[in-house]
Amino acid sequence: MRLVVVSAGLSVPSSTRLLGDRLAAATAERTDAEVQVVELRDLAVEIAHNLTNGFPGPRLSSALDAVKAADGLIVVTPVFSASYSGLFKSFFDVLDRDALVGKPVLVAATGGTARHSLVLEHALRPLFAYLRAIVVPTAVYAASEDWGAEGLAGRVQRAAGELAGLMGGLRGGAAGSVSESAPELASGPGAELGRGSASSPEPVLRRTESELPAVVPFEQQLAALDPSRSA
Repeated sequence: MRLVVVSAGLSVPSSTRLLGDRLAAATAERTDAEVQVVELRDLAVEIAHNLTNGFPGPRLSSALDAVKAADGLIVVTPVFSASYSGLFKSFFDVLDRDALVGKPVLVAATGGTARHSLVLEHALRPLFAYLRAIVVPTAVYAASEDWGAEGLAGRVQRAAGELAGLMGGLRGGAAGSVSESAPELASGPGAELGRGSASSPEPVLRRTESELPAVVPFEQQLAALDPSRSA
């Protein structure tokens, strides 16, 4: 399996990259995934050129291919103006619109204060829901005071476990075979279960004529509801 980390951190060293590395390490412990990191800082010029001319450069093209081929994705952005960074958004703007369909994605962000933690829910989660990715339930936000705190480590482990579970489940579903046999139905008295034909694969429930419910005339139904109608 392949796990790709997309980090939009700008500084060196970067707390955004550090959070991505922690999430990737915790996920890799639970899977046999090979981890690849995409640093958007190094692709900023090629992303800008792609937005203006429609053609990705060689390094950007390689990064886009890695994201498309990934079995799972970890995306991490610093908070700028109460949302994801422009560089982060621009990368996913140039990504093929169907590249993330059905792909498990763990969203994470870093910021200077815990007051920006809702960026995960009002910005990141809607973005990847729009791209039709499968976003793991636990999103991870790390403020400056969170580093070294027990709460952050617990959130990292929980989110990594959810991502690993989705990656393993989707991989197992793709490798396993799907039974094409018709489902079994419980047969009641007088019921006959037919298997159907090639043109009608659904099971058919048949009853004999004597077992069909009797048809009550409409006038009798009215009389039963309102005795004054019967004369």
